Amino acid sequence: MANLPTSSLFPGDDALPPPPEPKTPLVGIARLASSSPLVDAKRGVEYFLLPAKSIVNHCESRRVPFPWSINPYRGCEFGCKYCYARYTHEYMDLDGGDFERKIFVKEDAGRLAARDLLSRGLHGEHIAIGTATDPYQPAEREFGATRAILQEMARLDSLSVSIITKSNLVLRDIDLLKRIAERSDISVNISVTTPRACLARLLEPRAPRPDLRLAAVRELRQAGIAVGVFVIPVLPGLTDGEEDLDVLARGASEAGAGWFGAGVLFLMPASREQFLPFLRKKFPQLARRYQEFYGGGRVYPPETYRREMAERVAALRKKYNLGKRLPDAQNKAAPLSPRQMTMAWAPAGPR
Repeated sequence: MANLPTSSLFPGDDALPPPPEPKTPLVGIARLASSSPLVDAKRGVEYFLLPAKSIVNHCESRRVPFPWSINPYRGCEFGCKYCYARYTHEYMDLDGGDFERKIFVKEDAGRLAARDLLSRGLHGEHIAIGTATDPYQPAEREFGATRAILQEMARLDSLSVSIITKSNLVLRDIDLLKRIAERSDISVNISVTTPRACLARLLEPRAPRPDLRLAAVRELRQAGIAVGVFVIPVLPGLTDGEEDLDVLARGASEAGAGWFGAGVLFLMPASREQFLPFLRKKFPQLARRYQEFYGGGRVYPPETYRREMAERVAALRKKYNLGKRLPDAQNKAAPLSPRQMTMAWAPAGPR
């Protein structure tokens, strides 16, 4: 038998693969998310119950025109391809693709709202609901976190509240909205990105149809609730056409909307990873344009394009006699700049 080198039979430590690097312990919201119990799973979506220390969060960024925000959920089942808020899942050690597949319901939302609203003395300070995830996404039908929060708000005086949503499920809560309106300032912003149902289904797979959202505007207005329409985001080459925007502005006016606003696509890195492959697959003819607009890590399109869109929307407001302003606590006609309109629903950190 031939003599074999000892190292070939009993390899030394230098021949073995290095031991795996120890994982950095999860902390903060990532640790809480990792231990959140799975409470339901359907339609390819998992729902987790997330412990929360508070429900009313202070917005420290100067980019947003309101001091406080509430997001009853983390993640959003609507699955909008362009959604800027996908980055918020990264704080939980998840990726942007999990944003519509792993939905976290904040535990005891109503109790937390009651405590926060009283302890923080928020009379007159504006609170925006739905700044990062839709408060009326499908999970709300089962878990009711948004309704629980509104129930607590209905018990208080002198609040200033706004809601932004893509869903006509907001109509379920007209009773609470009317009660809040009797004692506080409240407004609803319905987001409609395109009047074309087929395009909306591609861009926002599980959101209600555009016509249902405009119908919700009408019903809210008939109930005496202040309501407006936002075209956020305006997608270059997809939803920015004069005819499409005109249809939306006319629909907003006919439904009784008090204001009409728009903001161009804000493409965060986590959103870019989801949206650009979708764009190349479904709309390859636009790939070059988006590279020119958003290449090199840019999150906004060129200033000339933003100015063009601002002028287009301003002309439509004038044509249909629509307001250009967003209500707030101090002045129900507080102006928003085009940059603020784009950033109005982009919180600076994990909320």
